[in-house]
Amino acid sequence: MSDAFDLTMPWWQYVLRACVVYFVLLAMIRLSGKRTMGQFTSFDMLLIVLLGNAVQNALLGTDTTVGGGLILAATLMLLNWGVGYLTSRSDRFERALEGVPVVLARDGHVYREVLRRELVSRADFHKAMRENDCAEVDEIGLAMLETNGHITILSREKGHAPPR
Repeated sequence: MSDAFDLTMPWWQYVLRACVVYFVLLAMIRLSGKRTMGQFTSFDMLLIVLLGNAVQNALLGTDTTVGGGLILAATLMLLNWGVGYLTSRSDRFERALEGVPVVLARDGHVYREVLRRELVSRADFHKAMRENDCAEVDEIGLAMLETNGHITILSREKGHAPPR
């Protein structure tokens, strides 16, 4: 039973491994675009499971101790809290990690090149229109891809269109 608590490497290596993996994955997720996190599909869930499995050895090496797992869990939770803290207090840090909202359509004109660049399918855009009671593209005052991957649509008809 004592093997469950005997670390196979110094504690600081767990912390270092967790930091490296956390920030590399954070950068990879950020580079993959807003839509990656905005809508989960079955293959997105599969990717998450496989990512967890893929980085397991990078985090733990050959260690299977309770202590090693707890050090990693605590480090990852602390990192996540720290990133949340920094993004809530620094606009620059928030923009770097989360990006900025992107205009997808304005005054009835859809920017198709922006949809392609942001990986927004026509089906997703039309779904957002339906969810916002917007039957026709001409009714769109402003459509934004938010930093969380959701699409917000403000209707011109209802007097919500922003000035140009």
